[in-house]
Amino acid sequence: MEPTQDISKTEPILSVVIPVYNGWKLLDGCLASLSREKELPFEVIVVDDGSRESYPEKIRQWNEHFPLQILRQEHKGVSAARNKGIQACKAPLILFIDADSRVQANCLSNLMAAVTQFPEDSFFQVRLIGNPATITGKAEQLRLAALQKHLVQSDGHIRYANTAGFAVRRLSLDARTPLFNPKAPRGEDTLFLANLIRQGSLPLFLPEATIQHLVPRSLLKCFRKDLSSGYLQSAAYARIAAAGVTVRMTNRERLQMLIALWGMAKSYSGGKTAWTVLLIRQSLERTTSFLCRWFGISPKTMLDARRAD
Repeated sequence: MEPTQDISKTEPILSVVIPVYNGWKLLDGCLASLSREKELPFEVIVVDDGSRESYPEKIRQWNEHFPLQILRQEHKGVSAARNKGIQACKAPLILFIDADSRVQANCLSNLMAAVTQFPEDSFFQVRLIGNPATITGKAEQLRLAALQKHLVQSDGHIRYANTAGFAVRRLSLDARTPLFNPKAPRGEDTLFLANLIRQGSLPLFLPEATIQHLVPRSLLKCFRKDLSSGYLQSAAYARIAAAGVTVRMTNRERLQMLIALWGMAKSYSGGKTAWTVLLIRQSLERTTSFLCRWFGISPKTMLDARRAD
């Protein structure tokens, strides 16, 4: 019998970029999910966005499963962290995920199969799911399922981008221009989507490549996160509106989606409660974003506050 090739020692064909800010426990779970992907050689670049404490030693131990780089920068936000990670990538394809992402079985191999099958495409959105073990996870599952179903186009492309699971060919990047706007502390993927819409180049949706996106189990933590996200994303949506690009669904489309989701939610245990949680979360985020834009409140204040922590 021929010896099995150690793919962790071969040249990577995929680079995985993960920004992290104080979320070492979440990152550990993310890297654990990546360690189960054995079908192809890949590398992982973790960018520490100025965390208060250095990474624990157990994070470095994942280097036994795949090549792992841990880069550090002062706290500049997730956009700058992802841009820094791109600079360190060696592979022809870059996959962006978050510390709270959990790569599902065969995700990377299915991603690479689609990239090979569709050489004319440069951008790829993987399928995102929630964790149905919790009410907040069920609400996230409803949200993601509805968005991905509603926004996928007849040609298989999707009017949606979420860097919890988004891939790009490195050759399509302009070395002179950062992929993500470093002035956007949040909503950088939506800004990027707006640029793709202007170019007429939507990402290809890959339903066979799946990543689970975790949310806090606590309702209070979820609501706090929604308020923070609405605040931080307000600048991104202001830029998109100024550029005259339509990214968000209309209120009518959103209402239709919520009605369809209610029908879906009634079919399983805890679904009605999950639907209610989703409605509250969406309302909090959208209202906060609207008020920030209306009153001209800049998210720079929050970013400066985080740097001072």
